[in-house]
Amino acid sequence: MTASRRSFLLGTGAAAAAAALVTPGSAAADIVVQGGRPDPEARRFTLAVIPDTQYMFDLDRGDPAPLKATLQYLIDHQRSENIVFVSHLGDLVENGRQSEIDDISERFEVLDRRRVGYSVLAGNHDLPDSRTDDQRGRTPYLDRFGPQRFRHSPTFRGSSADGYNTFHVFRAAGKEWLVLALDWRMSAKGFEWARSVLKQHAKLPVILTTHELVYDGGDGVAAMSDYGHKLWDDLIKDNDQIFLALNGHFWPPARATLRNAAGNDVHVHITNYQDRYYGGGAMIRLYHFDLDRKTIDVRTLSPWLVGKRTLNPLERKEIELTGPVDRFSVPIDFEQRFARFDPPVLPTAQPARDVLVHGTVAYWRLGEGLKDLSGNGNDLTQTGTLTASDDHHRFAPSHRSLFFGKSGYLTTVDGAPLNRQTFERGYTIELFLKLPKDFNHPWCGLFTKLAPGSAAGKTGDDPSEPIATLNLAGGGSLQWAVFPRNLPGLSTNWGHEMDYETWWHVAVVNDGVHTTMYVDGSPLLRNPSTPARGISTAGDPWLVGAYAYDKVVEKSLHGWIGDMRVVNRPLDRSEFMRSKAARTSGTD
Repeated sequence: MTASRRSFLLGTGAAAAAAALVTPGSAAADIVVQGGRPDPEARRFTLAVIPDTQYMFDLDRGDPAPLKATLQYLIDHQRSENIVFVSHLGDLVENGRQSEIDDISERFEVLDRRRVGYSVLAGNHDLPDSRTDDQRGRTPYLDRFGPQRFRHSPTFRGSSADGYNTFHVFRAAGKEWLVLALDWRMSAKGFEWARSVLKQHAKLPVILTTHELVYDGGDGVAAMSDYGHKLWDDLIKDNDQIFLALNGHFWPPARATLRNAAGNDVHVHITNYQDRYYGGGAMIRLYHFDLDRKTIDVRTLSPWLVGKRTLNPLERKEIELTGPVDRFSVPIDFEQRFARFDPPVLPTAQPARDVLVHGTVAYWRLGEGLKDLSGNGNDLTQTGTLTASDDHHRFAPSHRSLFFGKSGYLTTVDGAPLNRQTFERGYTIELFLKLPKDFNHPWCGLFTKLAPGSAAGKTGDDPSEPIATLNLAGGGSLQWAVFPRNLPGLSTNWGHEMDYETWWHVAVVNDGVHTTMYVDGSPLLRNPSTPARGISTAGDPWLVGAYAYDKVVEKSLHGWIGDMRVVNRPLDRSEFMRSKAARTSGTD
């Protein structure tokens, strides 16, 4: 295979196969839709965190306007930012007086009326005597923010007998998450209660909120306080469910990643801005969870200042904080992190009959044999060495695959009906693919016609190229190049570079006129707009796991292929080959 020929192919069809363009959204796409409810199934969601608000509720010296603006912002952005829960970290007020507690209690009623899930907890300034623990008895805080307040809450699930510790369960990303809101100082009874909650909800990931745990030990790196050590030793360390722990009380902000007894990470963050202008201006932390990106993106801003028309010189500096302890990302593979206490339930293998949709002309379960399970006689034969494997895409109908090690490949048998198929009404070619971490084998084939274009009477482009080939360019990017029946030259679709060591579902769909390539059900960009009808044929076999030039097999695949299916009609994405569980959940 010459470099010049491949250089030509990279530009193939500049006129005959112009790429379809994705039109950007209009200006209206940037308009924030106010209000609405969060989506509990979306795999991106937000936890809002409110740290110490005490200076805004300080006898006759405060100002409730910043907190009012913050709470309204959270309501207005519930849908647009998918805010599923709100946590206050304590020190709601400065002196723990009845008048202060009554004032801030009234502000939180806006969340009660809208049935927004939220938690609060007592900080040292919320109590008449901060030296007491959660057995202190009745206080103005408990009267206003005790369990009775949450009787109509959609997320409240219970409290300790004393009422100072609560737990809440919210739904996000299609699963339940637990928030422990713990008192400023827990007693032995409080710790016992917290452990019992975790034991009773042993499969839920847990976010722990409290008033004191860590402080800034220098350069933004969090260090545990004396009480923090106790909380770690008596509760956090041995309960693997707790993956995120948040506190206020100290300043400036800081963060650290600690390792629990199970050897897993626990992310500990202190967030508090009361030392800044206007007592922090009811600044909030937004924890944007993204399960697909395996990341929590953290942002810090003051909704009160965001909503102001004019700002004074000090306010301009406080609208949003972007330093390394205020705006950052936490990488976390949620599935892997939670696997010890909540292992993922993988779909069971599906019988072949579930995969045989109308129009199926070939279906192979590579790694289980070479027989065409569609019953159409498109069996395969093997050349060279291939290795069967249990490795598979989590949503593949079967749980097997075949590893191609750059030398072996498969061929449809002589006389197989697929060899002469022209797909006049369109086609769908699907397979599950995984490339090894050391992949460096460009232009190896996945599914290729042995015959060149010249064998079908084609004269355009390079007629020595195969009639049709799905192969891999550099970086693991996909190429589908075909001599359609209505064109003298090639029509080519191009993909993007894909991660190695990851299973992908790949599909090429032709609707009788246009061809679109998909990865994990997502349409790619560079799909030709020029009509390309059917696939030319010379009756020669198809190769699985190899590429051929001028009828000579040149490059075998380096990687795994799982289930593979060919259908003589265009499939809708909802019909793509995947397990029943994936189809039901809408997940690829």
